[in-house]
Amino acid sequence: MATTDDRADSTQGKLERLQQLRDEAEHAAGDKAVERQRQQGKLLARERLLELLDPGSFVELDRFVRHRESNFGMLERRPYGDAVVTGYGEILGRKVFVFSQDFTVFGGSLSEVFAEKICKVMDLALKYGCPLIGINDSGGARIQEGVVSLAGYAEIFWRNVQCSGVIPQISLVMGPCAGGAVYSPAITDFVFMVESSSYMFITGPDVVKTVTGEEVTFEELGGASTHASKSGVAQFIAPDEKACLEDARYLLSFLPQNNVDPPPYFEPSDPIGREDAELDGIVPDEPTKPYDMRGIIDRVVDDGEFLEVHELWAENIVCGLGRLGGHPVGVVANNPSALAGTLDIDSSVKAARFVRFCDAFNIPLITFVDVPGFLPGTAQEWGGIIRHGAKLLYAYCEATVPKIAVITRKAYGGAYDVMSSKHMRADFNFAWPTAEVAVMGPEGAVNIVFRKELEEADDPEAKRTELIEDYKEQFANPYTAAERGYVDDVIEPRRTRPVLIDALKTAITKREKRPPRKHGNIPL
Repeated sequence: MATTDDRADSTQGKLERLQQLRDEAEHAAGDKAVERQRQQGKLLARERLLELLDPGSFVELDRFVRHRESNFGMLERRPYGDAVVTGYGEILGRKVFVFSQDFTVFGGSLSEVFAEKICKVMDLALKYGCPLIGINDSGGARIQEGVVSLAGYAEIFWRNVQCSGVIPQISLVMGPCAGGAVYSPAITDFVFMVESSSYMFITGPDVVKTVTGEEVTFEELGGASTHASKSGVAQFIAPDEKACLEDARYLLSFLPQNNVDPPPYFEPSDPIGREDAELDGIVPDEPTKPYDMRGIIDRVVDDGEFLEVHELWAENIVCGLGRLGGHPVGVVANNPSALAGTLDIDSSVKAARFVRFCDAFNIPLITFVDVPGFLPGTAQEWGGIIRHGAKLLYAYCEATVPKIAVITRKAYGGAYDVMSSKHMRADFNFAWPTAEVAVMGPEGAVNIVFRKELEEADDPEAKRTELIEDYKEQFANPYTAAERGYVDDVIEPRRTRPVLIDALKTAITKREKRPPRKHGNIPL
């Protein structure tokens, strides 16, 4: 019969064994692999999670999982945890589920159990209504497992789609992400990349050269700056990994846990009734002179804090997150300092996706309008501006969150309709005295409407000037639209913040029914 001391020894041995296995799991990579990661200025998989999450909150899951013994040519090495660290923790005191791919183990390649670990935390995040954050640093599918690894990717993609619009999904690309692996981040709501160390592409530079003859570097083809400014794949880029992780924490501060919970409210330190006299003179007297719409946004939102999304892509429209009276809001604004604020293909797609995200997660929309129309030209027409512009129109019409718009200057033609007009069922529409709501600008309208009179006039230029002034008197103001109720009020620019906060408080309880249907057919 075992004595008490014998049982104690047995228990102690088991505890020591547990600690040994934990150490093996945490040091699965060889020293050389870890050193290479360090030399590249990259954190290890667990270090990234500890930096991302609140101190002491990380709970690891499936620490002792190992790849199947049937792996071709890999029977002698079966590290605990395989090549991904998964679990949950807290960010700003709120629960999140996470995974972090480990490039130091098998190059972060995806195996069957690797995929199963990720799928497990995705299922848990969806079940418990928590945001999901994935850190990507992988060489792709594990060749030794063949089609099984491809099936693992498909299982992840399927879950990305099921989670879409239900819980926030954020991807942090902190190393290579190539081939089919790129589609998981692409489905998620936001993609972060790190300058000089993260890459995303379907086919690498060598394949590109073989097929097309083009010579291109990894950075040029799929680096952070490329995807932030040219492709629009990445919403945020950071100079280093720690900055990237901190940016992700900041983004979470604006987002709800899921599509049922309200966005997080913080008691504002910025006075709700604050007015800003500088707004009265921010719009230039010359109608063609540009100004940066960000100057208006910064003066209106709480404490001037505004997290811009896609800052470097499609700069003619500004999208981002801020707060009004403590409530998170999504801001969409035409930016006259780029392409005169016109809508083009990229800006329409950028804004449409952002509007749909905000609507999915109950984040009210604030729209600042200064749009002379859609960008003309064969490149835009042949590229499908009709179809892509319709995406933004569809997104605003579909959105049932509170929608509030402010027309600061131009609102011309079909672009006026698209930018959260009253006809798109916006809740409150305001205009500054500098607003112009019309089918087109005065010069173009006069040349079309009065073409015959101008041709017959003794002094066509003098006649044109007279007609332009008449047109401005009738249409280059907000009052004609206000007469029809298309604009709820014309306000002094300095009062924009308190007016918007009051309107938001009124609309925050909005409930809007939609006809039953499986889903609409947005013009993708």
